[in-house]
Formats: sequence, structure tokens, C-alpha cells
Amino acid sequence: MLRAAASGALATVAGAPLVGCDDERPAASPSGRPTAKVSVRPAPVGRVPALPPLPAGLPVQIEHGPRARKAVALTFHGRGAAETATGCLAEVERAGARVTVLAVGDWLDAEPQLARRVLDGGHELGNHTMRHLDICAMDAKAAYAEIVQCADRLRRLTGGVGRWFRPSKARLATERVVRLARRAGYPHVLSYDVDSLDFTDPGAAAVRSTVLNGVRPGSVVSLHFGHAGTVAALPAILDGLHRRGLRAVTTSELLT
Repeated sequence: MLRAAASGALATVAGAPLVGCDDERPAASPSGRPTAKVSVRPAPVGRVPALPPLPAGLPVQIEHGPRARKAVALTFHGRGAAETATGCLAEVERAGARVTVLAVGDWLDAEPQLARRVLDGGHELGNHTMRHLDICAMDAKAAYAEIVQCADRLRRLTGGVGRWFRPSKARLATERVVRLARRAGYPHVLSYDVDSLDFTDPGAAAVRSTVLNGVRPGSVVSLHFGHAGTVAALPAILDGLHRRGLRAVTTSELLT
């Protein structure tokens, strides 16, 4: 596995084991029943916040940011009941933090208002494929469709496709998926170096322990909407980061 580092950020190029992405079900209503297929209607598009330019020479697949920087990026897989998504956002905002949300396209179909909710909270919104399938096992045509269909939802709802793409059911993308993501407008693939394992529903205490035991300056942490334990764990996680002098920022802020 070839590793390249630039500006303190590290990435691993494809071909590595595929781990760390969960097997979530399609977004459901609060009653637990699958939502009906919804046509995506553009929300009122305000001015999409300008993102700071990234430093030159960043690697293609980013696992973490500069280790000398007293900051971390909490990243959320965007899927699941709206209540858990808004609960997570409320907790991070209460702590003055900002996060990165990688949205699944069928979740945006079911909960289109949450795209603007993320941006209006000062957070960053990106692409986590259309249906959250094993994108690295797909042929090129199917994999590209997964990326661009989600990008289309993001563009229609927010006016832009977002900066970050994260492959579904894989921590690292294959070379083919990296190439397809670049073709779709994503020059960097966002991975992570801390997997909270919150999608296994181990309970809030376990999620807190896993994150705080693994996090370091510059870490990118993988978390998920859709799990009550994640919402419950966030206050202690954010307090633990604060006690260590670590700020929770967006991925773009972490890298710039």
C-alpha cells in the first residue's frame, strides 16, 4: 500500500483492505416503516458558503489532517431518522463545534430539508453515494452512477455537490472509484483514522470510549446519524476533546 503525505495530511492509495463502513438500512420514518419514494424538490437555495481553498499537494485519499494541529474532524454518515440527525447537530452546535456530513442520496430523497439544515448550521456537506451499496465491488458504470446521482441531489438541494466524497461500505476506495470520483468532481476521497463503531449500537459509553481512546490531533472520526447511542455519546465526546484542547471542526477547516 502506497502512502503519500503532504502538508501534514496522510492518504492511502487504493488497494488496501476495505473496512469500517456499516450496513445501514434505507432511511425510515419515525414509525420505523420505510419512507415512500420522494421526488427531490429543491429547497430555497441561499448562497452556498465559500469553502477555504485546500493547500496544494494534498493526497488523493485523506485519512487524517496535520498532527500538529489542535483540531479534529467529526464526520457523519448521513442516513437514518431525521430525529437522530437533528439531535446530533444540536449537540455539536451546543458545544460550538462544526462537523462534516457525508449524505446518502436516498436519505436526501427522504429528508430533503436536512441538506440545508446541515449547511445552515455552519457544517460541511458531502457525498456518500446514492444507495450505500458496496461501491468498490461494482463495475465502473454502476459505481459512477452511485456517485453522480447523489451529487445531483446535493446540487439540486444546495446549489453545489460539496467538496468531499466518501465511498460506501469501504474505508478506502479502489483506484477505479478514486478515478470515477475525480471525474464526478471530487478530487479527494475522505477516509478516516478513527472508527467509532457506533453503527453496531454498542451503547453511548462504548462509543465515547472508542472515540476518545483512538483520537489524536488531526484525526478524522467516523460517526453515523441514525443511532440513538451516537446522540447520547456526543456531549461526553465533545467534552473529552475540549479537555484535551482539541477543537471539532469541518474537514476543510482541519486541512487548511
